[in-house]
Order: sequence, then structure tokens, then C-alpha cells
Amino acid sequence: MSDQHTAPVVDKDPLLSAQSFWKKNQKNILIAAAVIVIAVGGWFAYGEYIVKPKETKAAEAIAKAQQLFAQDSTRKALDGDGTAKGFLYVIKNFDGTKTANLAKYYAGVSYLKLGEFENAVKYLKDFSTDSKPVQLLAYARLGDAYSELNKKDDAVAAYKKAAATFPEDDASSAEYLFRAGLLLETQGKNKEALELYKELKNKFPKTDKGFQIDKYIYRLSVEPNEFSVK
Repeated sequence: MSDQHTAPVVDKDPLLSAQSFWKKNQKNILIAAAVIVIAVGGWFAYGEYIVKPKETKAAEAIAKAQQLFAQDSTRKALDGDGTAKGFLYVIKNFDGTKTANLAKYYAGVSYLKLGEFENAVKYLKDFSTDSKPVQLLAYARLGDAYSELNKKDDAVAAYKKAAATFPEDDASSAEYLFRAGLLLETQGKNKEALELYKELKNKFPKTDKGFQIDKYIYRLSVEPNEFSVK
């Protein structure tokens, strides 16, 4: 019986494998690396040379409008006064900046003060911020605008958002829960109103509205009868 010889198993040299892979793919690897470098560099340049200067110019433009707003020169704060630009200019010309976003809040509140409620809704709906106290105020003013337009369901929704946004401000949160409840009552939605009044009592008992809310809860909890005032 003849001897059978098998070829010895030789492990591949990992260095040789790596060199082989590099030779085959170096062009694609270099292209991918170049794309990453260009993308990172481009993003940095965009932020440094486009976004930052735009934010600076927007901040300069809004400063005078804010002064006019504080002076109750509401229309001039919106449109400018001939020597300085207003909030609408900032919104149009610096779109995408944080300052333009803030200008939407000011514009919405300005239109609310002027009684132009559709425009108030337009700008307040388009505003958002990570600052919870400011967002609370924005939802509240949006609720006011909807209420003036007699869009009660929208007003209730906005007031409820205001109440839920920054509960640490218990007085404001209680106030807007209360307003939502009153609007629900005017729609004959007493059960929903009662739920909000009870929520107010539970969450914000030590606020001004919290001290008053028992009479509203009692009034909606009493079953109507022949002695009820109609």
C-alpha cells in the first residue's frame, strides 16, 4: 500500500492579503476618503463663512425692531421705520437663522396686538424654540389669536400645549388650562371642561386659578334638575 501524501496547509500571510486588497481597491478607498474630507471641510466652511456672518447680520437687523416693539411702535417694529428694518424684513432676508425664527414670534405677537389675527396665527404657528418659557408664551398667544377668530377647537389645543410645555411656571400653566376649560364650556363640552378643571386643581392647587377652581368643578359636577337656573 503506497503512502498518500497531502499538501501541507499554509495559512495566508495577513500582511500579503492586506497588500493585495490595497492594490485592488486603493483608487476607490482614496476617492472615498477624499469625499469625506471635502464634505467635512465644506460643512465647516459653510458654518464659518456663511451661517455665522448671516446670523450676525440678522442679529444687527432685529435689534432696532426689538426696540420699537418694546416702545409699542408695533407697526414700525413689523415694517421698519425708514431708517431700520422690521421683523418682516428679518424673516424674509435671513431665513434659516435663529434670529429669523425669533422674528416670527415677534411678528406673531405684533399682529395679535394690531388685531390682525390671521397673520398672528401664520407666524406663531411657524415659530418653535427649545426655550420652554418662550414656547409656552408662543402657544398661549397662538391660543389667543385662534380664540379671537372663534376657532375654539384650535384655541383649546394651543392653550393645552401652553399649559403642558413648561409646568414649572405653575401660574401660567394653570391660567391656560383654565382658559381651555372655559372655551370648552362655551361649546357645551362640559365633561371635557370638567376634566381640565380637575387637572388644574390636581397639578396647580396653590395658584390663583387653583384656589378658584372648586366652584367651577362644583358647578359642572351638579346634575341639572327642575330647580337649575336655565
